[in-house]
Amino acid sequence: MNKLLLGIAMLTAVSGVQAQTKKIATADLLANRLPAHFRNEMPVVMKWLDDEKVILKQKIHPDSAAKNYVMEVKSGKLTEATADQMKGAVPPAKSVSVKNNDLFYKNGSVEKQITFDKAVEMNPTFSPDSAYIAYTKNNDLYTYNLLTQKETRLTSDGSSTTLNGYASWVYWEEIFGRATRFRAFWWNPNSKQLAYMHFDESMVAMFPIYNSDGQHGFVEETRYPKSGDRNPEVKLGFVSPDGGNTVWSDFNEKEDQYFGWPVWRNDGSTLLVQWINRGQDHLKIFDVNPATGAKKIMYEEQQKTWVDLEDKAGGRFTFLQTRPAFILESDKTGWNHLYLHNNDGTLINPITSGNFTVLSTLLIDEKNSVVYFTARGKENTARIDLYSVKLNGTDLKRLSFGEFNHSSVSLSPNGKYFITTYSNTSTPVKMSLLDTRGKLIRQLGDAKGTDMDQYALAKTELIRIKSEDGLFELPAVVTWPANMDPNKKYPMLVSIYGGPNAGTVWDGWAWNTNRQFYAEEGLIQVAFDHRASGHFGKAGVNYMHRNLGYWEMKDYMTMAKWFIEKGYADPAKIAITGFSYGGYMSAYALTYGSSVFTHGMAGGTVVDWHLYDSHYTEKFMDTPAENPEGYKTSSVLSYVDKYKGMLQIVHGTMDDNVHMQNSIQLIDALQDKGKDFEFMLYPGGRHGWRNLRERSNHYENLKTKFIYKYLLEKAAPKGILR
Repeated sequence: MNKLLLGIAMLTAVSGVQAQTKKIATADLLANRLPAHFRNEMPVVMKWLDDEKVILKQKIHPDSAAKNYVMEVKSGKLTEATADQMKGAVPPAKSVSVKNNDLFYKNGSVEKQITFDKAVEMNPTFSPDSAYIAYTKNNDLYTYNLLTQKETRLTSDGSSTTLNGYASWVYWEEIFGRATRFRAFWWNPNSKQLAYMHFDESMVAMFPIYNSDGQHGFVEETRYPKSGDRNPEVKLGFVSPDGGNTVWSDFNEKEDQYFGWPVWRNDGSTLLVQWINRGQDHLKIFDVNPATGAKKIMYEEQQKTWVDLEDKAGGRFTFLQTRPAFILESDKTGWNHLYLHNNDGTLINPITSGNFTVLSTLLIDEKNSVVYFTARGKENTARIDLYSVKLNGTDLKRLSFGEFNHSSVSLSPNGKYFITTYSNTSTPVKMSLLDTRGKLIRQLGDAKGTDMDQYALAKTELIRIKSEDGLFELPAVVTWPANMDPNKKYPMLVSIYGGPNAGTVWDGWAWNTNRQFYAEEGLIQVAFDHRASGHFGKAGVNYMHRNLGYWEMKDYMTMAKWFIEKGYADPAKIAITGFSYGGYMSAYALTYGSSVFTHGMAGGTVVDWHLYDSHYTEKFMDTPAENPEGYKTSSVLSYVDKYKGMLQIVHGTMDDNVHMQNSIQLIDALQDKGKDFEFMLYPGGRHGWRNLRERSNHYENLKTKFIYKYLLEKAAPKGILR
């Protein structure tokens, strides 16, 4: 046993014998106020300067303010970080920003405005040599030459339905990702060309979103393709930053297809373009010549269910710097793994393999031919660990330690050291510095205060429940009621999301004052993950193909019944809550799953997959014409006759993701069947309304009151309401 594990074991043994007799005052729990010396503030890793120095934001004394300190790895010596060390670059540094819808360019301390018009500039992006800034406005692509101080319009057909360099909604939401902010242009590494996508949305159905503000209100128009609808037509072109004709790539924009986030090769010679068919089961990656638009296939992958096109904005590829090769991520075996390919696309060798899921590649040490990556499932599906492996697929090593979830790992630039933040359901968060041979250098932080063991905290644990068909050990994290009486049955609240590969159950420290308060009120609080939540790889997620809702609910019902059969949960008070896909699951539970679930809170809910967008829905379900029975059985509306109990339905009136139409159609069906339910609208709310403080507070209070009315059967204490 290494010293770190021995120390943890000794601490656990000591804490187990200490008396936990004190209670945190109810008023303090409601105010989210902790006792003195209960919890320590943790350091934050800001950045590594090199392999021997790292910047941590921390307090050097409990009563001092947190500051940024440079820590020398070997000695632990701390010195306050300078401004230059924090910036990571010697000024002057160039930057560009949007203020009042115009662009402002800053070079060192000098800032000047460079555009002067009413149009809104979007996504200003420097060329690699910092000579140009590219951006879009009025759905056309522009550049600004910093040397000549000249703006050049590169496209001229932008309109409300023709978008150049600016993504159509379904691409932004489902393929490129929200973090891209609709950007759909990419600089060549040589700064001599821009690749961009041209979207024609004129054939896409317009969905009206009504805003009730003012005397007459107004309608916001969104080009939103629902399942089975026509998608936008997309072209990919190349253009000089100084203007001129666009060279179009050799794709037929009339085909039913999607394009993923493209990636330039390091030398800028070609652009790798990800293409997938409408059925999303046949991925092709093309090398496209920017001079001619000609393409040739470089990689191809087919799966019986689907291939994920979403690729973390280019994260599917990592090109090596010292050899003509790249690393590709793929889940084609049923588990996400790393593969080494020649630059022409031919496979050299798998780098990882087995029944575990690679999550992220942190560093490729080409000098020593080592890849550092995080993964789940090799030790435990509810934990993340750090590993290293040779590029040739040999010498796989676990670098993290213990029975912990290493939820955040920061590796030094050349892989000499790493800092891990880790915990489990019974161990508060800790932070340690180790070398990549596994040697503990020092512990950097422990959230557990000196007095935490004096307090009686509700027990939280990770448990496993066998699926009804016996194929899976389904994970759940449960916080039990305080002072639990074995002869009493308790109300249970199940919190879920439920979507494909979107689990929420982790073996990590999750205690907070709200959880403690509800435990003392006598509520079983639990999170469930089903077989397709990511714990069991793509092989598990594949169960959802053409059949959304069924396996998730089957597993949720099995897990809820386990608590009932063990005598822990009151069968008359089994509640479920979730938002978005979690709202769908909650509404499905009160209809299809109403033999088990008695109460539900459903926010931003999809009630029928005909009503959601084409790319997401069809990836799992195929089109309604191809899978009519699957769309029927997955619909909440198909089981309204089975509805019983009480469902709280909540929606934002301007939700542009899951339209309020969903909740309205569910309400329509429930009313026609004479069913009772609760309903609340949040005017101006999108797919969530945390930006609307008063409405966000109202929503939290609404859910709290529901819990007290139906599960705890008493009035909510005033202190708990916001």
